Amino acid sequence: MNREELELRTLTFSKKLLKTLAQLPSDLINKNLISQTTRSGTSIGANYREANASASEKDFKNKMNISFKEAKEVKYWLEILSDRYPNDTELISLKKEADELSRIFGKAVSTCRLNAKLKNPRLKSEI
Repeated sequence: MNREELELRTLTFSKKLLKTLAQLPSDLINKNLISQTTRSGTSIGANYREANASASEKDFKNKMNISFKEAKEVKYWLEILSDRYPNDTELISLKKEADELSRIFGKAVSTCRLNAKLKNPRLKSEI
């Protein structure tokens, strides 16, 4: 998957997430869950785009790491919402996509760390 495809995939995820969350009842509990899910879910793609526009390798790695963490976080919130609405197929689908995105960004972060260690001889002993 290339940069443009992953940017589109994260954008599509955000749009589907917002559409699905907007259809949930806005009760006292859901209000906080929806807010948390919205922030973490839409942050994945935003930080990925920032990473792609970064001026330095350090900034790139930082933004990729944020995308990874946000993907893990939105998966958590979607697990909670899926438990509240076990028959909501959109939530189940979004949770699966969040898991896939977290794996993609997790692999990217691991690769960045490995490359950094290979470039710095002092860090090679930690590999």
